[in-house]
Order: sequence, then structure tokens, then C-alpha cells
Amino acid sequence: MKFSILILCLLLIVGCKKETTKPTAEIPTSLKSGLLVLNEGMFQFNNAKLSWMNNADQSVNNDFFEQKNNRSLGDTGNDLKRYGGKIYVVVSTSSTIEILNATNGNSIKQISMMNGSTPKQPRSIAFYGSSAFVTCYDGFVDVFDTTNLTITMRIPVGQNPEDLVVSNNKLYVSNSGGLNFPNVDSTVSVINLNTLQEIKRITVGPNPGAIVCDAEGDIYVISRGNYAAIPAQLHRIETFSDTKTHDFTFAIQSMAIFQDKLLISEPNSIVIKTFNTLTESNNLINFITNAPITTLYGMYFSSITNKVYCFDAVNYSSTGYVVQFSVSGNYEKKYHVGLNPSKLIVYE
Repeated sequence: MKFSILILCLLLIVGCKKETTKPTAEIPTSLKSGLLVLNEGMFQFNNAKLSWMNNADQSVNNDFFEQKNNRSLGDTGNDLKRYGGKIYVVVSTSSTIEILNATNGNSIKQISMMNGSTPKQPRSIAFYGSSAFVTCYDGFVDVFDTTNLTITMRIPVGQNPEDLVVSNNKLYVSNSGGLNFPNVDSTVSVINLNTLQEIKRITVGPNPGAIVCDAEGDIYVISRGNYAAIPAQLHRIETFSDTKTHDFTFAIQSMAIFQDKLLISEPNSIVIKTFNTLTESNNLINFITNAPITTLYGMYFSSITNKVYCFDAVNYSSTGYVVQFSVSGNYEKKYHVGLNPSKLIVYE
């Protein structure tokens, strides 16, 4: 009888054993050999987060910012970039920019992005020389000094500027007009980085968003259309004449720089293709076709690790994943991170 009870207890213990999970990463005193990921969170839920992923043991800590700085990151993380010895986190709905020490992740300063009592709603950040440039949804690009971390001026551009990129000593800003939908903007502002003045607006297509610069200095921008009869479209801008030279006809959702190519995702698809920026052929080539991804939320290629990272938002309300692929497009591994991961920084 006792033997039978012992066997039953052992079976219950084995049956109740939890599934093995990856360990939680320790908070590093210095950042190296890992990935720092920005999780947007959900709008008005105040749950944007930074995740630290340790390459050595593949452990993940999804409370990196909170444990480093004893406070929350804020509402809706929109951009994450490293410049010199600092990390810049653009938190849109909270209207702040968090500036962290790039060596250890400790907070250096939080910059309030308010115009009086009105939130500027910062979106994206880019750098040139000793200045940082931030698109603000109130129709300006804010300029601030990266040494003393103070805003020095505001440059008026188009409606609800979204993304921005530097090429040929100029700053290119996509003006979405998203808050005026369906009466959206359709232009890219060109700012001379020597005079810090807008010198031109280039008409591309309705509701421009993501914008990148290729290895030759040419600009590619996605106009997102009206999400119905007018589809998203890719456009090319030649930066010496600042003219739109081509409208491409293939379907597109998002893009990322990948060596001398662009990674292209299509609407409602997890298939990733490549677009050759040298030949500029409309014929895309399949790159990743069988990915363990539910909802593709963005892509990033690192020349440091020579890996492609895809962001999986799952259902937008459940925690997501960073999915890693080789430079040949082969699946390697995935990391369980926070809500709606969208940006990352690679540490050697």
C-alpha cells in the first residue's frame, strides 16, 4: 500500500513538472555581448520597456530600464538609437526622450518634449555632428545639442513628421499628416544641415512614413496610402537633385537596410524579400519564407553580428519575440521579450 502511494506521488510530481524556460538575465554592470530591445508597449498603458538579451546564455531581462533606474520608461516607445557614448529612447505618448549611458544603461537625463502644456509627441531621432534631430507630431523637427542635452531650436516642416534620415549633408523628413486623416500630407522635407533650414518639399505619395538611405546615398520612402483604395508604395529620391525619380509597383509594408539591398515585407504576410538598390528591379527575391513569426512588426540587419532580426508582435496585446536569422535567411533562434518589440541595439 505504501509502495503504491509512493509511486502515485512520484507520478504526480513528474506530471506537474513545469516546462523549462530560459533564465532571466541578470542586470549587467556593463553592456556587452547582447541585444538591447525597445518594446513599444500599448498606447496609453504606460508599459513601454527595454529588454536586455545576454548572448552568452540567451537569457532575457524584460525589466531592464526599471531595474536600472527605479522608474518606468513611459508610454509608447517609438525609437531607440545609440550615438557615441549615449543611448536615446524616444517615448512618444509620454513626450519624453530618455538618454542613457551606453556603457551601463543608467539614466543620464530625461528631456521633456512639451510645448508649454501641449505634448510634442516625438517620433524618431537621427544624428549629425554634435546635434540630434527629433521629429515631433506638432509639425517641427527639434534640434538639440548632444553634449549639453538641451534643445537649441525648432525647424518647421510638414504635417505630423514621422521618420527622418541623413544623406549628402541634408536631413530628409517624411511628413505623414496622419492626425489629419484622410487629408494626409504627401511630402518629404529637405533640411540643409549647415543652415538648419528647410530648403524643399518633395511630393512622393499620401501618408509617407518609413524612410532610409542606401549605400549610395539615395533615399527610399514608403507612402502608406489610405489603407484601402490607395495602397502603400515605395519611392526613390535622388539626393543630389532632390527629386523623386521612381515609384515602384510592388506591394510593401515595411523595409530595412540589408547590405546593398532592402529587406521588404508585404502587407499581411510574414514572407520577407530583398530589393536590389543597385539594379532597382521590380522583381523581388524571396529571402525568408518559412519563419516562426505570427505578426511581422519590423526588421533589422546588424553588420556587427551579420544577422537579421525580425520583430514579432504576436497579437499586439501579448508579449512578443525577437527572431534571429542568418545572413542567408535561415532561422536560428528567438527571444521572448515585451509588448510590440520594434527596435534594437547590438552590443559586441
